[in-house]
Amino acid sequence: MEFKTILLEKKEKIYILTINRPEVLNALNHTVLTEIEEAVNKIKNDSDTLGLVVTGAGEKSFVAGADISEFKGKTPEEARKQSEWGQAIFKKIEELPFPSIAAINGFALGGGLELAMSCTFRYASPNAKVGQPEVKLGLIPGYAGTQRLTRLIGHSKAMEICITGRMVSAEEALKIGIIDRIVENNLVEEAIKSILAIQKNSPIAVYYCKKAIMEGKEMPFEKACALESNLFGLCFATEDAKEGVNAFLEKREAKFKGK
Repeated sequence: MEFKTILLEKKEKIYILTINRPEVLNALNHTVLTEIEEAVNKIKNDSDTLGLVVTGAGEKSFVAGADISEFKGKTPEEARKQSEWGQAIFKKIEELPFPSIAAINGFALGGGLELAMSCTFRYASPNAKVGQPEVKLGLIPGYAGTQRLTRLIGHSKAMEICITGRMVSAEEALKIGIIDRIVENNLVEEAIKSILAIQKNSPIAVYYCKKAIMEGKEMPFEKACALESNLFGLCFATEDAKEGVNAFLEKREAKFKGK
């Protein structure tokens, strides 16, 4: 599968998806979104995958936002459909059965931050800047930015960032919870290392834990607890659970197979 605007490689069973339009700070246009969707479908269907790292080409930008030139002349109905399409693509990333990390190597603004927030974790270089500046264009975030940001950092802070449209430094983003780690050097390599460390645990348990948290946050507490109980029970049907319990009792390191 050949792409024009992204790069896709696999390293140590982990896919690295790079938005490759550095000349326009990796802005998201129709082709980029189409190719991200194609790549995510490919990654999801590869059973020999431990995780995904998403990053941007060059040293200045992860994704600086949408390609605004494509907004000119859109009708309200076309804009609504564009929003729904972008949301659906990013939801596919969020729902991957393994961890994903956005390696934010510069600007992550508008659709760029929305893409990053669809990943399980966000690591950033010290020069990273994040934000939802759509109000400065007379718009609002359209790829679930208002919703994911609120769920990530709370109502008040999300409101302040979205209605001011200001850029947030890596240090502040770490403090308020938009990003999870600042990485001085070798950002992508650090993300790969983290995924490999996570997947030394049972991949099935990692998936069920991710599923319980992601789906449960949208449910009333009692229903979310019921979901947790069901997934807890399903763990006991796996070879990984038997191996984990036996390894603990036998005082040895577990060797999980993801079965």
